[in-house]
Amino acid sequence: TYTVHRAYQIADSFRTRGVKVVMGGIHPSVMPEEASLHADAVVVGEAEGIWGDVIEDFKANKLRRIYRQNKHPSLVGLPIPRRDLYDKGAYHYTNTLWATRGCPYSCSYCSVSTIFGRKYRCRPVDEITKEVETLDRSKIIGFVDDNIIGNPRFAKELFCALIPHKIKWISQCSLALAGDDELLKLAADSGCLGLIMGFESLSQANLTAVGKKINVVDEYEDVIRKIHAHGIGIHGCFILGLDEDAVDIFERTLHFAQKMRLESAQFASPVPYPGTALSESMDKAGRIVTKDWSQYCGTAVCLEPKKMSRETLQQKCVWVWREFYSLPSILSRLGVRRRFLVPLWALNLGWRSSFRRKYR
Repeated sequence: TYTVHRAYQIADSFRTRGVKVVMGGIHPSVMPEEASLHADAVVVGEAEGIWGDVIEDFKANKLRRIYRQNKHPSLVGLPIPRRDLYDKGAYHYTNTLWATRGCPYSCSYCSVSTIFGRKYRCRPVDEITKEVETLDRSKIIGFVDDNIIGNPRFAKELFCALIPHKIKWISQCSLALAGDDELLKLAADSGCLGLIMGFESLSQANLTAVGKKINVVDEYEDVIRKIHAHGIGIHGCFILGLDEDAVDIFERTLHFAQKMRLESAQFASPVPYPGTALSESMDKAGRIVTKDWSQYCGTAVCLEPKKMSRETLQQKCVWVWREFYSLPSILSRLGVRRRFLVPLWALNLGWRSSFRRKYR
């Protein structure tokens, strides 16, 4: 959503030259009428099972305005992407793949279950490992799953199958990983270097309100220590300014993230992404202050907060970012003897540089 205006510019540029444009993905799927103003056709939902129809209609010069995928397709037999067609150097990172889609949870701020369904669908493990073999195994591989351990039995099978490939990988998963010792050990043994994990809030009331019932604040410290003990880094995600948050939340969250020595983190104000329950409820309450999608980046304030002013939320979010990625903070969190110290410093300095450019 945050980058959709740039996507529209690119689409418009091609169309002015007579090139047919098809748009798809999460934002066009939840805003198809808007997207159709910049495309000859919009695919709503996942492309598998419907893309062939789009191509045939294109060949016959009969493209429909909107194509709707009315089911969640099987992930069996997916073709391996032709990554060899990428221009070398034109993309920042291409060493990525999917293993699963879907999520049974219904967090109000998230559109994953809306788009990909409330049930985990898993690719055959042998097809995943075949795709892994086509990647650059000298570099870190990124599984772009929303929760790679969502089906623990599948995840264990996958991690066991990855061990012989001797890769290093990163992904995203829930805090439930720490509750399964076998799964956690297999993740580490299979080459997991780091995981994106949504802590979201230090308030249990906030977690309940947004539907993140799987998280238990009192268990956060144990979860982090346990995962760190297996040599796996954590990129923590936090939402600041939810309805139960007072102004002390910023300092408390910063202190927590630094105390637990999180390798990296991001701190966002609540964003009412279109297609989410949060967007619907906040719209009804008249609390959405902008629908300029370029502001839906997490560092701009898009909602009217409940217990603080918009100005306070904006300023304090910037303050947390600045403090967390200050040089003293990076040094105290990473130390000088941590595993993979150089890549971690590069990651943190990259976040620091990006944020400083935006808010200098």
